[in-house]
Amino acid sequence: MSRLSNGLADEGYAALRFDFTGIGQSGGEFAETTVSANVSDLTRAATTLIEMGFGPSGLIGHSLGGAAAILAARRLKTVKSLITIGAPASVDHVTHLFADHIDELADRGRTVVSISGRSFELEAGFLDDLNNHDVLARAAELDRPYCVIHARDDTVVSFDNAERLFGVAQEPKKLVTMAAGNHLFTPRATAEELLDAVVDWFEATL
Repeated sequence: MSRLSNGLADEGYAALRFDFTGIGQSGGEFAETTVSANVSDLTRAATTLIEMGFGPSGLIGHSLGGAAAILAARRLKTVKSLITIGAPASVDHVTHLFADHIDELADRGRTVVSISGRSFELEAGFLDDLNNHDVLARAAELDRPYCVIHARDDTVVSFDNAERLFGVAQEPKKLVTMAAGNHLFTPRATAEELLDAVVDWFEATL
């Protein structure tokens, strides 16, 4: 995401990049976060842009952040175009990433899981909150341009999630299929290909 935001800035866009609560350098405890909290973070970020004088904007969300972006979009009237990258078609899809810890989470109310080589502490509230959100239903209701970007070799969120999101979305929409990149698009070549796809979509829709 840092490469994307820097690349967008180079193209003349004002880019706001942030980590959700408890991730990276953002404050708060990740263990206490939920998808609902992520949606609220996105809403506050959009409000900040408005207060700074920036008008119509594009919204990009990666992984579970992509699902949160879909859920938040109907609240954000200044968002004129949406991109999700490696996003799950349902937030409860992420439970397979910590299936071995479900019993511990239920018994103790907290557990530590490893996702893409990083450790995260979760509370039972995270799991409970997942059931409150229908990402596919919200994707079907989107009334603005929507681009789905996904790598076929993504082993964290499988490619069929992209097909499901694209399938329910209204026009105008676009599915960008990348042959490689896995979930994090860390190789420079795939990151540059990703940036090109993002810039092309925003140039066409903003």
